[in-house]
Amino acid sequence: MSVVGGLRKVANLARRGRRRVDLSHPARSPLGSTVVNCVVYRDGVRGPGTDSVEEAVRQVRKRRGGFVWLGLHEPDESEIAGVAELFGLHPLAVEDAVHAHQRPKVEQYGDVLFAVFKTVTYVEHAELTSTSEVVNTGEIMVFTGPDFVVTVRHGRHGSLGPLREDLEADPRLLASGPSAVLHAIADHVVDDYVTVADAVQGDIDQVETEVFSPRSPRNADAGRVYQLKRELLELKRAVVPLTRPLEQLATEPRSCLDQEIQAYFRDVADHLARVTEQVTSFDALLDSILQAHLAQVTVAQNEDMRKITAWAAIVAVPTMVCGVYGMNFDHMPELRWRFGYPLVLAVIATACFVIHRGFKRNGWL
Repeated sequence: MSVVGGLRKVANLARRGRRRVDLSHPARSPLGSTVVNCVVYRDGVRGPGTDSVEEAVRQVRKRRGGFVWLGLHEPDESEIAGVAELFGLHPLAVEDAVHAHQRPKVEQYGDVLFAVFKTVTYVEHAELTSTSEVVNTGEIMVFTGPDFVVTVRHGRHGSLGPLREDLEADPRLLASGPSAVLHAIADHVVDDYVTVADAVQGDIDQVETEVFSPRSPRNADAGRVYQLKRELLELKRAVVPLTRPLEQLATEPRSCLDQEIQAYFRDVADHLARVTEQVTSFDALLDSILQAHLAQVTVAQNEDMRKITAWAAIVAVPTMVCGVYGMNFDHMPELRWRFGYPLVLAVIATACFVIHRGFKRNGWL
């Protein structure tokens, strides 16, 4: 198998059930609250730990052939300033990395490639409500240079610790340099999109079943459909804009990317295309479900109005008769007749029965 033949296995290995140490936690970072990890790799093998980032860079540049992988978590401007100067990072890219909330993109500054990925995770919930959080997003910024990879992560999920461990388990991948790390991160992010999209599919199926169930449409909550649509919009903002950057990574020649590994970005782009189509279809499906629910509610309300109208028509007969005979005139037909009262009651009952039967035959009752 070629060096990059196992790149697709990296993200899948990260989903195995073994317990891992989450290196994103500040308390577990030996180099400070912002630096998650700083490791030197030479020929795909992890080197011994270093006391500082400067020492790691000095080791790599003294003996060519390796690279430094520096991981940062939500650094501020003062914390990233030294790193930017050490690796020669462009100020505009550094500003994006600090302030986050960026669209997925790929930009080249000299021999440094800057990529932004939106990470997503599915928020487990016992029951979907009108206020449930379904999708949570974060960001990963990746600076890829000739002899370094700097990853900046925002958000409490999306740790790259498991991914780093899986890459270290296959030295042939890491031997390809920073390009292999960039591909592994992109592949890992897109695979998370697939997982989240499949989980959201379950929520949509549940809502769809309830809306089209034979029970009263009032049991289905339109607020849940709308909330799910809002959460899907957050997923869509992460997935759809990444299409163009991945195409650029797969097709445009870049000096900082290994040509053999660059071809494997097409595979990642194919997976992203599948998720994009899935998310787009979800959006259209939720629109249809919401419209169908509103139509059902309208039909139910019309049914209620028909019933109210029918009963009002039935009640109108005794109301009219009683109103006439309640005027207390002396000279009224059959007013002094012994059977007048039973006759009026019989006429009212007969008229109400006939009208009720007619409405029921027409489906109004």
